Amino acid sequence: MRYGGFRLGQFEKHVFVCTSGDWCPLQDGDGLGVHARLKQLVKQAGLNERIRINNSGCFNQCGHGPMVVVYPEDVWYAGVSVADADEIFSQHLVGNQPVARLIYDAPLGSNKMKRDDEGRIIS
Repeated sequence: MRYGGFRLGQFEKHVFVCTSGDWCPLQDGDGLGVHARLKQLVKQAGLNERIRINNSGCFNQCGHGPMVVVYPEDVWYAGVSVADADEIFSQHLVGNQPVARLIYDAPLGSNKMKRDDEGRIIS
């Protein structure tokens, strides 16, 4: 795919799901499940040659997860559940319309939320 005259690699869309760190994979939701569901949906639809789903390291947005990022659109999603993965797949990855209710619009840089000693988010 070409974007602004530049080739962006071998895939039309490249999706990264936070599956590492202390919170996204299992504490603040099920990042591992979101990743698995997106991979399943892409495979079932026969889109493996067009859409790539990858595990990702920490996005430094801890407390907002699970996090998903879709390129080349540079759309970030926060608080994604396994059920939301179906909507992201059908509406955004196939339909090219980001899921507005899940979009994460944060300031540049690290936006980790503070936690107490038991891992609860401090407001």
